Amino acid sequence: MSEEELPPVDSENEEGNAPEGEGAGEALERVIQVAGMYNNYFLDYASYVILERAVPHQDDGLKPVQRRILHSLDEMDDGRFHKVANVIGNTMKYHPHGDASIGDAMVQIGQKDLLLDCQGNWGNIFTGDRAAAPRYIEVRLSKLGKEILFNPKTTTWLQSYDGRNKEPETLPVKFPLLLASGVEGIAVGLACKTLPHNFVELIDASVATLQGKGFTLYPDFPTGGTADVENYNDGLRGGKVRVRGRIEKADNKTLVIRELPFGVTTSSLIESILKANDKGKIKIKRVEDNTASEVEIVIHLANNVSPDKMIGALFAFTDCEVSISPNSTVILNDKPQFLGVKELLKISTERTKGLLKLELEIELGELQEKWHFASLEKIFIENRIYRDIEECETWEDILATIHKGLKPHTKHLLRAVTDEDVTRLTEIRIKRISKFDSFKADRLIEGLEGDIDQVKHHLDHLTDYAIEWFRMLKKKYGAGRERKTELRSFESISRSAVAVANVKLYAQKEEGFVGYGLKRGEGELVGECSDIDDIIVIRKDGIMQVSKVSQKAFFGKDIIHVAVWKRGDERTVYNCIYLDGATG
Repeated sequence: MSEEELPPVDSENEEGNAPEGEGAGEALERVIQVAGMYNNYFLDYASYVILERAVPHQDDGLKPVQRRILHSLDEMDDGRFHKVANVIGNTMKYHPHGDASIGDAMVQIGQKDLLLDCQGNWGNIFTGDRAAAPRYIEVRLSKLGKEILFNPKTTTWLQSYDGRNKEPETLPVKFPLLLASGVEGIAVGLACKTLPHNFVELIDASVATLQGKGFTLYPDFPTGGTADVENYNDGLRGGKVRVRGRIEKADNKTLVIRELPFGVTTSSLIESILKANDKGKIKIKRVEDNTASEVEIVIHLANNVSPDKMIGALFAFTDCEVSISPNSTVILNDKPQFLGVKELLKISTERTKGLLKLELEIELGELQEKWHFASLEKIFIENRIYRDIEECETWEDILATIHKGLKPHTKHLLRAVTDEDVTRLTEIRIKRISKFDSFKADRLIEGLEGDIDQVKHHLDHLTDYAIEWFRMLKKKYGAGRERKTELRSFESISRSAVAVANVKLYAQKEEGFVGYGLKRGEGELVGECSDIDDIIVIRKDGIMQVSKVSQKAFFGKDIIHVAVWKRGDERTVYNCIYLDGATG
């Protein structure tokens, strides 16, 4: 509100006294301009939540809290398990949003069985049970996590929120982690939902990408079940995945649910079954939950209920079948972008290839430096250049003398000799000089030359090297990570065809009323139906109507026929014969 928009100041205050001119001026000076303020604040907040809280980064597939947890675990790593409470405390150096958010995020990472080794009660993805308190459970990085996540030499570092520590901008992940673990987040005006995919299939797809071949990727859920991915749409908005639990027929009176749809727990599934039973959609006697390490929900059917028809009813009316809508969103180039899973995998594979190249270049530089100094040391000791500095009086004289002594022998070196190299030579201990073995020195140099040639070979054949990297990951960590979710095409289930007949249909044919809300004495019993069936009504004047069944509906007087309408039923045929009114 601007000063021009302020209401006029009364000539007298509440006590009837005129305000002092100086005090009124001060009041006007304290007016805060709010025009446009909320627009800017909302935009700033929305951008912060999108970039710093809810949406994963394309480079490593992690949200900031997940990245900080993993960095903290790497910082604390000594090979042993750590109390989760201690890890939370250490992570708060980087993540200033409270211990609860850190603990919940760590449990979610641990339950995906990729990056963390967990000890204690970490909850149950089948039952939805929460993990034990952080002081009772322990964690450390898994071998896979150490292999693919960290390399301080290829990491870009940033100051933490308070400037006391350094944290990674993104982790140098050499694997399509985002697609393997999946992620879900809700920001301001934006949401993301990337479904998890199979570990082995992602590696095969990465290899196919490097070889220039085509590939397909479909979700694989940790809860198993079956999935219809016909409308997956590459994980983009507008796609849909139908997921079903796995139901077995133990006998004609018992069904057993062995696997769950993704995102459904045993308690929520049982609740949906009981609700469907209460509404009369299905008929069961009782439900038993025997789930422990594996899912086992036993459903005892009512008498005279077909188990095959009941399986279809469970898919139609309960959470035994759910529909998931993916929305693949990532942070790329400091803004959210909607990318399909194929594009995400290609970008991740190219980034892995680039990181492997950077690691090889760093390794080559380090090997060349080792070879350079090993060669200098050999020249320095074999030619007894250290004796030439005995008469030198100043440091500058020592450096110059050593440079002069080395010069005739350094033509084969990879780079020029610097003062720093000479300084390192002067730091060699006399004991090492006295025990110097020229043969061992030659073997060391030859070994370094072999390593240098091997690294250069890998750089010259970088694509093959990257393919071997992915195959190594598959060989070391692929065992036990086979696909859990079976892919199949689901047939369409007619809800009316599998619904249990839970109401009785009555008709007042002369008055023209039909419905299941009529009392027994008010009409003629037509038969049993479900409350979602269609009915067909034919009147004496030849009018035929098909309508959804209801408690009581008027179709017109003089009804001659009422029945449950079975769409597509080839056994029932209605024949209409028209009679000319004038001639008969």
